[in-house]
Parts: sequence; structure tokens; C-alpha cells
Amino acid sequence: MIYLGYIAAIMIGISLGLIGGGGSILTIPVLVYLMGIAPTAATSYSLFIVGTCSLIGSLRSYTAISVKTALIFGSASILSVLLTRKFLFPAIPEIIYSGANLVLSKDSFLMLLFSLLMIAASVSMIKAGKKKIDEGIKQRNVFFLLLLGLMVGMVTGLLGAGGGFLIIPALVLFNKLQMKSAVATSLSIIAVNSLIGFAGSLHLSAIDWTFLLLFTSIAVAGIFIGTALSRKIPGKTLKKGFGWFVLCMGVAIMLREIVA
Repeated sequence: MIYLGYIAAIMIGISLGLIGGGGSILTIPVLVYLMGIAPTAATSYSLFIVGTCSLIGSLRSYTAISVKTALIFGSASILSVLLTRKFLFPAIPEIIYSGANLVLSKDSFLMLLFSLLMIAASVSMIKAGKKKIDEGIKQRNVFFLLLLGLMVGMVTGLLGAGGGFLIIPALVLFNKLQMKSAVATSLSIIAVNSLIGFAGSLHLSAIDWTFLLLFTSIAVAGIFIGTALSRKIPGKTLKKGFGWFVLCMGVAIMLREIVA
């Protein structure tokens, strides 16, 4: 199973290189089900992996980053990440509900919540293959951008996911960014959010740095493989196919947690 986990790490990086996102949504399931890491600890590991991969991706396209947008959106999301990791995440009890026929632990709750996020992300990726995002919005909505920043920060802090499937449409629709700029800006926001969130959660669990750095290095290597492949394979086709895969994974995780 561990070897499958490292193979999956390459696939996470390849998907990031191919379609500019999506791969991070698989990080938590890979860490939990293939590498045997507890979900609560996996959220911290995921923050580092997602943050590092996104940082590499943003550096590769730094000229397309909208600094002003990154500062507005990022300031709200960073604040939300820090508050979530410091107060909300530790406040979730180890046993959320205990009844005659049902016990809902913190770990199961996080995985169920993550499965819902995967399903939402998959729908976004599948729909992206059917229609273009309207880029004709004439007025920027800074308030809504800040609100989405807070929401994405909570998702990142609670589940260790980048939230790119939320950030990119928000930047295109409400800040009039072109898709290329939105992807680059999104990666920079995810990188800062995730790495700050990781730094703010170091006290929550012990970190196996040898494993974490190895896994992250493999994922980063996958990014460069994916970038090379992206020149030969249509991005829309890949994104839609990957969306269906994530949908199946999300449903499988939900069923596994419910049955267990």
C-alpha cells in the first residue's frame, strides 16, 4: 500500500502540472487510506504538500499573478486559515456524536466532510468541460471576494485542501481576471494559505519530516512531468476525466465512512 501511495504522489503532481489544479483534492485520501496516517494529522501533512506544490506552480508562472487580487483575497483567507487552525480545528471533539447505533468520531467527520468537498470539486471540473466561465462581469465585487477568501481559508484550515476549484471561478467572475492569470494567482494564494496553515498547526501533532519531504518531492517531480504532458494532451478533456475520477473517489470515501 505504501508503494501505491508514492505512485499516487506522482499522480497528484502530474494532475497539477496537467490541469493547474485538482490533484491536491486527492492528497488527504492518499495519506489516510494508502499511507495509514490519521485524518487529523493528514490535514497538517496535506497543508505542507499542497502548499509546496502550489508554490512551485506559482513560481513557474509568476508573471501572470495579479498581486493586488492576491493581497485582497489572500489577506482574508490567511486570517481565516489561522483562526480555523488555532480555534475551530482543535475545538472539534474527538467523539462528535455517540448513540445506540452510531458513533461519529472527529476522524470520520473530517473524512465525510472531505468526501463532500471532493464531490463538489468534481462537479466543478466536469462542468468546466461543458461551458466556459463568463468573463464579461463589468464590476468588481471586492466584498464578495473577501467573503470567498474567508470561506476558502476555512476549507483550507479545516480539511487541508487548497480550494482552487472555488478560488479560480471567483477570480474570473468577480475580479475580471483572464483564466491564465486566475490560475497563477490562485496557486500563489493556495501556497501562502497552506504553508501558513501548516506552520500554525505544528503544535497539533508530531511531524515525520523524512516521510513528508519524500512524499512532497515526489509530488513536485510529478508537476514537471505533467507540464511536459500538457503540451500534448487537451486540458479540457483531462479536467473532465479527472473530475469523474474524483467524483467516484468522493462517493467511495463517503460510503466507506458510513459503512464503517
